[in-house]
Amino acid sequence: MGALNGRVAIITGAGRGLGREHALLFAAEGAKVVVNDLGGANDGTGTDITPAQQTVADIKAMGGEAIVNGDNVADWDGAKRMIDSAIEAFGDLDILVNNAGILRDRVLVNMTEAEWDAVIAVHLKGHFAPTRHAAVYWREQSKAGITKPRNIVHTSSTSGLFSNPGQGNYGAAKSGIATFSQICAKELARYNVKSNSIAPAARTRLTLATPGLEEVLAPKEGQFDKWDPANVSPLVAYLSSEACEFTGETFFVQGGQVTRVQSWTNAETIDQDDRWSVSALASAMSSLKPKS
Repeated sequence: MGALNGRVAIITGAGRGLGREHALLFAAEGAKVVVNDLGGANDGTGTDITPAQQTVADIKAMGGEAIVNGDNVADWDGAKRMIDSAIEAFGDLDILVNNAGILRDRVLVNMTEAEWDAVIAVHLKGHFAPTRHAAVYWREQSKAGITKPRNIVHTSSTSGLFSNPGQGNYGAAKSGIATFSQICAKELARYNVKSNSIAPAARTRLTLATPGLEEVLAPKEGQFDKWDPANVSPLVAYLSSEACEFTGETFFVQGGQVTRVQSWTNAETIDQDDRWSVSALASAMSSLKPKS
């Protein structure tokens, strides 16, 4: 019995990289998988259904069940079709893994409106739209008395959580995704849905596109390949299982390391029982500086 035996999962961006590894492991663990992938380039341009078809073929070759979905995660109606495809093919939906993403890196003073809009759309709307349609389905199931566990796993990034320069669009979206996941956890708990996010570190098309990283990410002979994207998938499978004990959390994962990332917390405080003046704040604010 696999950890996901009999469960139905949608994995976005599952034609290559992390998503493909998730899909293969999910199938090995007994899940029925909708392999979603538009098949675009790193920057989101173009379409090619071939990678998704290859993932499905590989799943079927190992005895698993999978179908292809080529809808755009950032398209409202397309996201609905994606959710419907799982229900029509497999009779239900238990798991949504939001993984699809693109890159259009640029420092702020050079970034165009189109570069900002495209990345925000694929990441933020591309997480929201499928999640919203899945949540509506789960709400209706709950109203009908079907309250079995459901799981969502979102894909954040250290680029957002720890603010990487040169990725204002990507980082803002990825940080927003972690917060979105927390809100999903609070809102959807009533429907027995758990929502968590991951911040993976792995060798993918997107990370290899960063200048200077190709040599860093390359496998080293005789050593554990900590950058292998397959290392990330077991955590995603656990967070997608009925055994998952977490909701509203974000986890950094690389190689064999899994670290819970602490959310925003209050730090130093100044307080008085009256409105502050600007001059008083100019004197008092120094006490709020982080201790070195």
